[in-house]
Amino acid sequence: MKRIVKIALLVSIMSSFSAISAALKIEITQGISSAQPIVIVPFSSTQVVGGLPVDIAQVVSDDLARSGRFKPLSRFDMLNKPSTAEQVNFRNWQSLGQDNLVIGNVTTGSNGMLNVQFQLFDVYKGEQLTGFSIPANRSSLRGVAHRISDLIYEKLTGQKGAFSTRMAYVTSTRGASGKTEYKIQVADGYGTKTIVTSSEPLMSPAWSPRGDKISYVSYERRRSSIYTQTLRTGQREKLRSFKGINGAPSWSPDGSQLALTLSKDGSADIYIYNVITRSFRRLTRSYAIDTEPDWSPDGRQIIFTSDRGGKPQIYKISVNGGKARRVTFEGSYNARASYSPDGKNITMVHRVNGQYRIATLDLKTGFTDILTNGQLDESPSYAPNGSMILYSTNDGLKSILAAVSSDGKVRQKLRLQGGEVREPAWSPFKQ
Repeated sequence: MKRIVKIALLVSIMSSFSAISAALKIEITQGISSAQPIVIVPFSSTQVVGGLPVDIAQVVSDDLARSGRFKPLSRFDMLNKPSTAEQVNFRNWQSLGQDNLVIGNVTTGSNGMLNVQFQLFDVYKGEQLTGFSIPANRSSLRGVAHRISDLIYEKLTGQKGAFSTRMAYVTSTRGASGKTEYKIQVADGYGTKTIVTSSEPLMSPAWSPRGDKISYVSYERRRSSIYTQTLRTGQREKLRSFKGINGAPSWSPDGSQLALTLSKDGSADIYIYNVITRSFRRLTRSYAIDTEPDWSPDGRQIIFTSDRGGKPQIYKISVNGGKARRVTFEGSYNARASYSPDGKNITMVHRVNGQYRIATLDLKTGFTDILTNGQLDESPSYAPNGSMILYSTNDGLKSILAAVSSDGKVRQKLRLQGGEVREPAWSPFKQ
């Protein structure tokens, strides 16, 4: 049996954020019928004075269930609740048709820190697959639980888990006075935080590749400007604001440049902003509207939306300039594209029969796969492991967030308690 590996986990809480009461309620609307059975036994914490503020096993169970790829066993159906390897009877779990088993316990160390241990077993082979011992304090337990979910997901699927990542999005709430308040918010393992509030529209949040900054468009003073805000300190910097359109920021993979849309020279074109030299370089030259740029993972290409052919379609161009080439040919409307993390696909908004759906395009085969069935699905954003796509949709009378797996088999809705929410952006992995 493998030893439990000790790792240090630093779960940082961004102190510049102000916590708000709003939260995202996640509802699974479609899963995989062949989801893998797994048991997440409640973690023992008998040695912790006062108990734990977080049910670690429940957080892990919820994470894995929401992925759509696992079906955790209900606690009411568990024959017993072991917390050590010696207490595990694999035949019990085999009789319930379970593939894998997770057990764990939390103890208090001599320094007052908590120590969270867990082990993952293959029920039919009767052997440990992985095990970790993670130091924590009471305030970081939820983050530790998401980290455990990541480790289990990666071990069983071979794909890096994204449960410890974050989501940024724009909310709008109409107050009693009739005025609308806009916020850019970030949901992480601890809750929901606000990074900026405005009485004027906020748009297009975009994560830096290290996940430490967010760029966005603000209409303060009734004029569009692009800002970059450091999450840890709350400090923000305004890019030079030109007359006309200043929009759609997108970070390069190395964090040294931003692609954006400017109309300072007449038409709306794609420009490259050098973060170090603070200089602008025009990339496209067209009388049409070129907007919504996104960088390829290798940093060599940029895709963007353009109506230069008469209708909005996706084009690509080298970051060094040159001729733009059309990428999408199916349908009369394709927009708001972004690359998958491996660069093999793009996701986009695709119009079919007058309705706007989230679709993917295989860049090698040219095959388009429509993933959603809404009437107004917008702003798709890949998870950093490529497994899911986050987007906004209209649910009756207001805009909410939703997610769909990249193969279309798993669907979820993420409802905000109060107000509307749109323009989601999934964060990169923490570095």
